[in-house]
Amino acid sequence: MRDSVLIFGSGTMGCAISCCAALANNPVILYDKSDQVLEKAVSRVHENLNDLCNYGLYSPEKIDEAKKLIRTSNDIEEACGKTKLVIEAVFENLEIKQEVFRLLDEMLPAEIPILSNTSGLRISDIALKTKHPERTLTAHFWLPAHLIPLVEIVIGDKSDPKLAEEMKEILTSWGKAPVIVNRDLPGQLANRILQAVIREAVNIVEIGLASPEDVDTAIKMGMALRFPVWGPLEHVDAVGMDICSSVQNTVLPEISGRTTASPLFDKFLKNGDMGYKTGKGFYDWSQKDMDALVKKRNDFIVHALKKIGSNNGRQ
Repeated sequence: MRDSVLIFGSGTMGCAISCCAALANNPVILYDKSDQVLEKAVSRVHENLNDLCNYGLYSPEKIDEAKKLIRTSNDIEEACGKTKLVIEAVFENLEIKQEVFRLLDEMLPAEIPILSNTSGLRISDIALKTKHPERTLTAHFWLPAHLIPLVEIVIGDKSDPKLAEEMKEILTSWGKAPVIVNRDLPGQLANRILQAVIREAVNIVEIGLASPEDVDTAIKMGMALRFPVWGPLEHVDAVGMDICSSVQNTVLPEISGRTTASPLFDKFLKNGDMGYKTGKGFYDWSQKDMDALVKKRNDFIVHALKKIGSNNGRQ
């Protein structure tokens, strides 16, 4: 019986996506080659689910039900025999993903959708070695995937657009907020916007207009507080096309229009400063607590979810 969602890859994203699928009452198979990796994955899945319970987003009973719906497997043939939908969540490497899609395409009937959680690769390239690219899409869950509602559904060059609409309905029933991206371009949708913000934020620091602390404060304490319920295009309509057009004509000539990363990144990298992973970047992380910041981020996301009511089907 094909009733299961197969999550191919049991890292951070795979574990979180498994939780989303199980909380929507789907049997889930979390696949990985390594038993050792799968053992760690079970702990991570339970930690994610327990967090959701502790945040008050789901009842203890619902969390227990979800835990029972998730099982692990290192037998891909057995897993493929039970799956109705696959979401690939392996390392962000084109060759690896292509091989996974080639394998799944050979093992699964042509009507079974195969989706990739890629954050930046083109689904058209990932599905290049498949015989049935029409059943492939990107379904990019945003980190932390068990909390953030957004999923970007990207239609590849040979994807069936009807499948994108079907997946949007399915993911909406999971309590997610899926958006359809009609063209398979780098950055998908939201990351294109995020990269534009990062480009100008770095530029402001580079030209000495403001410090990293003040740039982040301006975003966190200003526009970011509106974004959960007030998107930039809603802002344009609210303020007026005439005013926004005038502001753009004044400001756009003065902001960064770079098509490559800022030289400031090269300066950091030459010094061996890669951010939190090396202890220093824009900030000195010996003076900042990343764990506390992540907790604060997640607490705020939960608070926002409760306020905006993006909690479809939760109980």
